[in-house]
Amino acid sequence: MNVKGFAHKYGDNVDTDVIIPARYLNTADPKELAVHCMEDIDPDFRKKLAPGDLIVGGMNFGCGSSREHAPMAIRASGVSCVIAGSFARIFYRNSINIGLPILECPEASAKIEDGDEVAVDFNTGVIQNLTKNEQYQAEPFPHFIREIIQKGGLLKAIGR
Repeated sequence: MNVKGFAHKYGDNVDTDVIIPARYLNTADPKELAVHCMEDIDPDFRKKLAPGDLIVGGMNFGCGSSREHAPMAIRASGVSCVIAGSFARIFYRNSINIGLPILECPEASAKIEDGDEVAVDFNTGVIQNLTKNEQYQAEPFPHFIREIIQKGGLLKAIGR
């Protein structure tokens, strides 16, 4: 499983309230959540985003509440992957549960810049910065997590 797109870069401690503001939590419709994804931290995010693009964050990405709405909004907006120096644990688990690929890689997080073209190989954990001709190594997903993501989330993976 591979993805390629342009990076949308954010800093440390991007919390779930800026990923999807609480005022939109009255819906669980992924399409509606996608419309408001990242709007409080980057009002032009949806205009700049092309299908397959990636979000690159700093440390503690997805901190804050335990809502699944945040990774759901990201995935539904067309983001192919989130790379960060580290993730809040509940965001990490929620992302896998809904089928959003995420990779922890402090080096990639530090070196990738907004607008860089990035390719990711989930089988090997290799992240390529095509703009800078650099390569970074993340821990690849174990086989069972790759299956969950490929099937679109945990419930789909177990047949529900």
